[in-house]
Amino acid sequence: MPIFDFLSGQFIDVIHWTDDTRDTMVWRFEREGHEIKYGAKLTVREGQAAVFVHEGQLADVFTPGLYMLETNNMPVMTSLQHWDHGFRSPFKSEIYFIATTRFTNLKWGTKNPIMLRDPEFGPTRIRAYGTYTVRVSEPAKFLSEIVGTDGEFTMDEISYQIRNIIVQAFSRIIAGSGIPVLDMAANTRDLGKLVAGEITGIVAEYGLEIPEFYIENISLPPTVEAALDKRTSMGIAGDLSRFTQYSTAEAMTAAAKNPSGGGGIGAGLGMGMGMAMAQQMADQGPWGARPAQEQAPAAPPPPPVEHVWHIAEGGQTHGPYSKARLGRMVTEGGLTRDTLVWTAGQDGWKRAEDVAELAQLFTVMPPPPPGA
Repeated sequence: MPIFDFLSGQFIDVIHWTDDTRDTMVWRFEREGHEIKYGAKLTVREGQAAVFVHEGQLADVFTPGLYMLETNNMPVMTSLQHWDHGFRSPFKSEIYFIATTRFTNLKWGTKNPIMLRDPEFGPTRIRAYGTYTVRVSEPAKFLSEIVGTDGEFTMDEISYQIRNIIVQAFSRIIAGSGIPVLDMAANTRDLGKLVAGEITGIVAEYGLEIPEFYIENISLPPTVEAALDKRTSMGIAGDLSRFTQYSTAEAMTAAAKNPSGGGGIGAGLGMGMGMAMAQQMADQGPWGARPAQEQAPAAPPPPPVEHVWHIAEGGQTHGPYSKARLGRMVTEGGLTRDTLVWTAGQDGWKRAEDVAELAQLFTVMPPPPPGA
């Protein structure tokens, strides 16, 4: 290697960083021996900052622009000043590039349910999730507090810690907000601002900021959601009668879909329930129960059970006879007041005139004809 080329290598350095990974926050410029040469060109692009570390101490922060590292007051040494060290400078310098752009579409969520006291439902558990963005606001603080000497620091290395900070702040704010669970969906924007304000002061200690914070969803446990769905169904039904019809229809659908051996029984039961429901709906009309003045009249009571009678004559019985038949027998002379009669439920045989139900047969007989 010609001596001229070797010396040229000692004078010329081009320091810059281009990144397309979209998750790298810090990258250290690798130089053999960590030597920064006199007259080196440092290019810092928009969305970047460069932190100069000399002999383990943070020396300067460079914002976007082009810099010539050649001033005497900069903490850099050229190896040409130290021939006795074999062109190796004893002063080690490092440059860390830090991305100051926003890291977007970062996820957060509650790993465990959050307990709170709802004014309507009482003690309730909720879950929530959403997205946020983060950016480095103070490169020097971020390097000293978080990165250290890591030569390539990615967003994944700190996202878990930020998520814990967000969940802690969200839990504290949501539990003390007093907002009913049913109204939280309408207040996610305000809740997001409160949470973002809470975590801003914490992440600022790391040299970070949260420009955007969003709450995408707040959900209840499945059992509470099922109860709310049933309550909504009752509201749609309008009253208990129509809710009963709705529940019956659901039961019919479930029975029809049942593929087990009892499907025939379920189908028959469903058909009977359907017919009963259809009759009920027909009686009530399309808008539910009719007004009291339009109700159908009550059905008359069932007619009394008609007795049939047996007659005892000459040691023998014959019958049974209906009351109408006995009336004709009185007219024909086949039944007298002294004839013994019996019917089911009667205590033994009795004279016909002693039975209140038959005594009237003898009182309606016409008197004997004149001259009889």
